[in-house]
Amino acid sequence: MLLGLMLCFSARAEIQPGETPPDALGTTQHGEVVSVSSLHGKVVVISFWATWCGYCMKEMPVLANLQSLATERNLPLQVVSINSRESRDVFVRSSRALRKSLPGLLITWDSDDAIGKPYGADKAIPVMVMLHRDGTVAHVHVGYGEDMLDSLVAEINALLAEPASSPAVAGIH
Repeated sequence: MLLGLMLCFSARAEIQPGETPPDALGTTQHGEVVSVSSLHGKVVVISFWATWCGYCMKEMPVLANLQSLATERNLPLQVVSINSRESRDVFVRSSRALRKSLPGLLITWDSDDAIGKPYGADKAIPVMVMLHRDGTVAHVHVGYGEDMLDSLVAEINALLAEPASSPAVAGIH
C-alpha cells in the first residue's frame, strides 16, 4: 500500500502547462486512432490508468460522470482514458467491462508507454492532463484523491468558459 502511494505521488509529469502535447492519444479496442488534433475545439481530459491501480479505478467513475454531464449539457468536453502498459487482452476485457458501467468514456490503449512517457505516466499513474480547446496543456495532476474533486471540476469549468469559436457555455455543477 505504501509503495503504491509513493509511486502515485512521487512522480512529476514531464509535460508542463502551456506546452503542446504529442498528438497521439492511443487506439480504441476497435482500432480507431484518437489524437489531440481530432479533438480540437474541445476541452480534453486525458487520464492514464491501469486495472491494477486502485486510485485509477476510483478516478474513472468520476471522469465518466463528468463526461456524461458534459454530453447531456452539450458541452465541448472529451475525457480520454488511456490504459497503460497492459496486454491487449486485459485492455479489451477491461474496456468492455468499463464501457458497460461507464459508457461515456473514450477508452484507448498505450501498451508500451510510448504515449504516456511525455506525461510522466511511465513513472506513476494515475496521471491526468487537461487541455485547452486549442490543444495546449492547461493542468497536469499526478495521483488522485477524492479531496481533489472540487478543484478538478473548477479547472474544467474554467476551461469550458474560455473563449472559443462557439458561444460561451455553462459549466458542470
